[in-house]
Amino acid sequence: MKPNANPETTESFLPLQPYEFQVLMVLTESDSHGYGIRRATLERTNGQLRLDPGVLYRTLRRLKDAGLLRDSRSRPAADLDDQRRKYYALTELGESVAGAEADRLEELIDRARAGGLARDRGRA
Repeated sequence: MKPNANPETTESFLPLQPYEFQVLMVLTESDSHGYGIRRATLERTNGQLRLDPGVLYRTLRRLKDAGLLRDSRSRPAADLDDQRRKYYALTELGESVAGAEADRLEELIDRARAGGLARDRGRA
């Protein structure tokens, strides 16, 4: 994420760092706590992107300060969860920025395919 991004323009946040985009993608599916985000990112990337705790929590703080995340209002029942966990949710701006980044990456891949750098893997 660019420093000093303007919340009035979604594109001012682009390009996102891969770990920022992964956090936003995980939170598009459901609210989660830090460890849950870390675990989901490992699964989504087949272990290729490991968010160590320092990077993860700095990223969460930065995304929250930028208005892309907020504290979640929903939590699992107290007997099913550790109440010390902090849950995060995507804001409307965060969802918009994640979508804009996905579009940007898709356009980049389309250009790579057109230039012969990437194969078309059965994309419709």
